[in-house]
Amino acid sequence: MAAVDELTKQLAQTNVDSTFELSFKKKGLKLNKAEDAKEIVDAIEKCDRMTALCLEGNTLGVDAAEVIAKALGQHPEFQRALWSDMFTGRLKTEIPKALKFLGAAIIGADCNLVELDLSDNAFGPNGVVGLVDLLKSSSCFSLKELKLNNNGLGIGGGKMLAESLLECHEKSVKAKKPLSLRVFISGRNRLENDGATALAKAFKAIGTLEYLAMPQNGINHPGISALAEAIGCNARLQHLNLNDNTFTARGAQAIAKALPKLTNLQVINFGDCLIRTEGARAIAGVLKTGLSNLQELYLSGNEITKEGAMDVVESLENTQHLKTLDLNANNLGEEGCEDLKAMMESIGLQDALGSLSDDEGSEDEDNNDNEEDDGYGEDEEPEEETEGDINEDPKLQVKGSAVTPSKQIVSVKDFLAFPSPSKLLQLGKSGGEALLQELGPDKDDVEKIISMIMKVAIVVNKDGDAKVKACECADTLLKHGLSTSDNAGILVANAFLVAMGLLKGEDKKLKTPSSITGPLLILEHIVRQSYFPKIGREILLVFLSKPHPMLEKSADARHRMLQTLHGF
Repeated sequence: MAAVDELTKQLAQTNVDSTFELSFKKKGLKLNKAEDAKEIVDAIEKCDRMTALCLEGNTLGVDAAEVIAKALGQHPEFQRALWSDMFTGRLKTEIPKALKFLGAAIIGADCNLVELDLSDNAFGPNGVVGLVDLLKSSSCFSLKELKLNNNGLGIGGGKMLAESLLECHEKSVKAKKPLSLRVFISGRNRLENDGATALAKAFKAIGTLEYLAMPQNGINHPGISALAEAIGCNARLQHLNLNDNTFTARGAQAIAKALPKLTNLQVINFGDCLIRTEGARAIAGVLKTGLSNLQELYLSGNEITKEGAMDVVESLENTQHLKTLDLNANNLGEEGCEDLKAMMESIGLQDALGSLSDDEGSEDEDNNDNEEDDGYGEDEEPEEETEGDINEDPKLQVKGSAVTPSKQIVSVKDFLAFPSPSKLLQLGKSGGEALLQELGPDKDDVEKIISMIMKVAIVVNKDGDAKVKACECADTLLKHGLSTSDNAGILVANAFLVAMGLLKGEDKKLKTPSSITGPLLILEHIVRQSYFPKIGREILLVFLSKPHPMLEKSADARHRMLQTLHGF
């Protein structure tokens, strides 16, 4: 009794936002008989006010549930049932009875329930039988959070749950107290298409969801499409997690149609959903024009190729709040990973990019990928493709049994919009001249010329074809720049130092790169050339010899540069 009195005293002293929680979390209590629950019952009865009861990590039998329910029924102020992991080792016949006792107490006390958490209780469809009366009652008109994660509901349980929520919503509307559910979590429940479709009807009717998580439920594109329609009716949605279901491109396209309506969306988790390149492009098309509040985007494990990933990155150029982009375990290939990193840096989002360490390699690197997987779900059939369809577009060419886009020479505008090593290599032989012409009336402005060289250099991070191409472009641009003035050598050296963040410039809004490895590698080539003036080398040597955090981050490239400068 002393322990109960102390617990009650502590409870009275912890009033935070009108929440009074009585917690027996993870005490490992085995509550079989009524007397086993005496500690809990006494604590409940001693509480003047109890808005939340946490029984997580204990195991509750029917008799114990009955006496706890009786005590609970004396608290009409009760709002939060925190009952996850509460039936370990219980028979499936016990759980519905226990839930019915607890639910009846809440209904009888005329509580206004706000949160119901029964996650990690493997009660299956039978468990839902014990919940339906509560979910249909007026006590759930006020429900904001429903958490049923990892319960093994199955299709039958999903349908019962959906019907209960629909009935609750209909009754609440008639009572002029419409159900405004904000959080729905139901992962690892084997809902499949029928269960998801049933729940989608409820979500569509309710229309107030802010957090929806239904990962790992065996849902294919028919269920995803139904959910997409419902999601579009929940404009307040901020967090959407459908991880580890099977969208295919068709499901991804359905979701993409709904996304423009979700202007408050902050988190999208479509990892391991088999959206593939076509699906990624559909989603990218939406991101390009909206979702300005997006902070986290998870697209890992989706068999997305380099082209699809690049479209996703390009679509994020104007995103102001992005903190995480996960494109790991896709089919980018080594070159694709490098290009992706370069592109993220070019738009200032390099810190948001997650690891690419588990990339599956491009089709060219592993042409045995998916030989036995046609990419269609069990309920999906491939569309027939005729020879005429393949040959209609001259940009397409047949490669074995697949249709792939032929390599195109990109324009300068395309490269400058989203610089990458592969785009640089596709600028053509006159890339330097094209870059110079792109400067227009500013082509005699040394600072503008150096800025253009920096955009080329930033995609380089090692010796290779991209570096060779970047050096060719830099030569063309600098030869012109150095011919514009007698003291152009000083101006060029100064402009490079400012652009790399080693010297303060007049433009306070100038963005400096996070790494200057590429610019240093290109500069190391430039200073070797006969057209580069001695005064420029001397200025660079002075500043590159001084300690600076940017130089320390690119220590190897700096060492090479200093060796070259000392050689003159």
